[in-house]
Amino acid sequence: MDLVAKGMRLLPPETAHRGTLALLRAGAAFLPSSSADDERLAVNVLGLRFPNPIGLAAGFDKDAEVPGAMLKLGFGFAECGTVTPRRQIGNPRPRLFRLHEDDAVINRMGFNNRGMAEMARCLAARPREGIVGINIGANKDSPDRAADYRDGFSRLSPFADYITVNVSSPNTPGLRGLQSRDELQHLLGLLTEARATANSRVPLLLKIAPDLDAHALDEIVAVVLASGIEGMIVSNTTIARPASLRSAHAHQSGGLSGAPLFEPSTAILKAVRARAGSKLVLIGVGGVASGEQAYGKLRAGADLVQLYTALAYRGPGLIGRIKRELLACLARDGFASVAAATAR
Repeated sequence: MDLVAKGMRLLPPETAHRGTLALLRAGAAFLPSSSADDERLAVNVLGLRFPNPIGLAAGFDKDAEVPGAMLKLGFGFAECGTVTPRRQIGNPRPRLFRLHEDDAVINRMGFNNRGMAEMARCLAARPREGIVGINIGANKDSPDRAADYRDGFSRLSPFADYITVNVSSPNTPGLRGLQSRDELQHLLGLLTEARATANSRVPLLLKIAPDLDAHALDEIVAVVLASGIEGMIVSNTTIARPASLRSAHAHQSGGLSGAPLFEPSTAILKAVRARAGSKLVLIGVGGVASGEQAYGKLRAGADLVQLYTALAYRGPGLIGRIKRELLACLARDGFASVAAATAR
């Protein structure tokens, strides 16, 4: 699989992504299930038992075509999406750029997906095995974006182990405005009301941007705690462009992910944990490419960790390597489990 991934990197990024999904769809039934994870890696949060804390971030499997295959490759959970109520073609191409010299990617995809009806069809057809989250968003041209999220929850929560509310993509104009106090209160109120009406217990998590100042973070965490949702994902891609970037693509607009995002996203994660204490489940994402970095997210306050960009560069063998390295970190520092290592 790693050799296939290496070959895919010779293709244009979107072509490689579509090819990878096609291979996984065709070969999912033939992939051997990964061996059982070491018990020290198990995490019990959100009313679920995660066999290991390493998850696939949203963006790879936008239409829930291959969550089962990704779980077989060794992820502890897989998050599908971002999905919008109606099919959306996204932004004009080119819109995905590899920054090889920086171990990074810039994307301005714009929530390209086939819509929630197609995702529901895909998820209804798969065995309900493993932990699968669904990341929901709003259509670019929607007259009522909050209603889009409510409708996404209502339609897709029966297929989800958790739902992520993505208000932090930089590639849909105005979307990040939903992170403001009043807008966020309204949105989370609609979602918790929809959950109560459906008598659903599906956990809700809010995914935030890394480009937030202390005041904005104070307000967001306060709103989240008051809303009754279960957690946050920290963080999405960044619109910042560090001076250290070397790639010729560094000037492209969109969200930057990969190695340059590790430090800023981990700083935001630590700040959220300091504000929330033990009251929220936190998923740390941004720049994870090793077990040491996954461990760094845990020590900054994450209960679980997600990755995507590093997988594109290093192939699926990375998943097992991260888990082995993470176990070594736990043993080195005397922690009996991942849960014991999470800073609160």
